[in-house]
Amino acid sequence: MEWITLDSVIRCDHAGVIENVNQQDWVRIEAPVLVDDDPEGRDIDWCPNSGPSIKKCGKTLKVHVGYSTWIRIDGHAVVLSNLDGLTDGTVPGTIHYKVEDPKQEFVRADA
Repeated sequence: MEWITLDSVIRCDHAGVIENVNQQDWVRIEAPVLVDDDPEGRDIDWCPNSGPSIKKCGKTLKVHVGYSTWIRIDGHAVVLSNLDGLTDGTVPGTIHYKVEDPKQEFVRADA
């Protein structure tokens, strides 16, 4: 699994784009590495899932999988390419966000 950076592409199940934000800037792989809880509570742009009684994905919720169990930066777990969490879109509890492209292949970890 690759480490995820500020440049990585993360999308909801409908292809909406998650706006990455980093809380640390001193460990980089061409861009700052994301750590817990960087992927949580982020805006989702361009989610096409809309219509009557349908709420498009607007925010990311808690990460279920994707934080390293042993690699840390300043006490925060590194985000890995197996990232998986839910969004606030309709149907609640069923719409995921995942890494589409880590945008780096240099640094990997098993967990």
